[in-house]
Amino acid sequence: MVDTSSPQDALHWLQQHHSDGINLSIRELLYYQSKTSLLDLTPRKTIQAKLAGTYLAKTKGRGMEFDEARHYQPGDDIRAIDWRVTARTGKTHTKLYREEKERPIFILTDLSASMHFGTRFLFKSVQAAHLTALIAWSARKRGDRIGGLLYNQDQHLEYKPLTRQKAVMSLMSGLMQLHQPHQNKPQQLSFSDACARLRRLARPGSLIFLISDFSQLNDTAKQHLHRLGRHCELVAYPISDPFEHALPSVKVPQLVSVTDGSEQRTLLLGEKQAAEQYFQTHQQQTDAMIRLLKQCRCQVLPVSCALPLELQLGTKA
Repeated sequence: MVDTSSPQDALHWLQQHHSDGINLSIRELLYYQSKTSLLDLTPRKTIQAKLAGTYLAKTKGRGMEFDEARHYQPGDDIRAIDWRVTARTGKTHTKLYREEKERPIFILTDLSASMHFGTRFLFKSVQAAHLTALIAWSARKRGDRIGGLLYNQDQHLEYKPLTRQKAVMSLMSGLMQLHQPHQNKPQQLSFSDACARLRRLARPGSLIFLISDFSQLNDTAKQHLHRLGRHCELVAYPISDPFEHALPSVKVPQLVSVTDGSEQRTLLLGEKQAAEQYFQTHQQQTDAMIRLLKQCRCQVLPVSCALPLELQLGTKA
């Protein structure tokens, strides 16, 4: 397992995986085809879908796998009578089964301006693309249908669920297309807009991955996510940079300017009170974001852009 704690180690990892941490290459996305063991895509809630597939739901009926036996009820199919239980109990029992259901997987990936930021290893947007690739390859390996919604500050791409490898490659192509050097353009698409579109795409029973820094998580987006969470399984990956949690230590106080490509701020480094206030403010923002996501029934799995995914997800899967 690689260590990227030093600049030399980080540079070696980037070179080995054909990445510069800022731009995207198709080779670094193809790399995650060999890392599918990092993710467990097993459903955590009851599947609700109308198509036959590869996951067992708790829908009672005549299906693929025996679930239980219950007392016979008028209208039950006599072919489903459990004669062994009936003979043992003296009362007629019917076999019940769990039906196989299909579970589409959707990936919502935020490549907007605030994601084009990073101070140590990768831009948040690059880490988001890596995570998207990993999920897509993992779903492909399991035979799940894969769909997605990718967006940046001024355009979006929608992908209906498909099972073929072509679905994964289409997502890879979309990531490359939307992950372009950021231009100073006004924000035309928001996170809440993407969530609204996702509600129209995703069907009940879907597993939905949300990959973003959630800097635009507002009440409107919360409403969309809450409705999605009623019928779908939601997994949120908040992506952040260490600089967004705490200011770096320096020996001599100094002012630095930072930008995410959209906004610019001047920060004071090396001053204890300013550092503590910065930490507390950002910790409160992070706690509020996680609390809101959990209210929408999201499983929340924070990811740092300062480390490779294999150093993070292996301990969470």
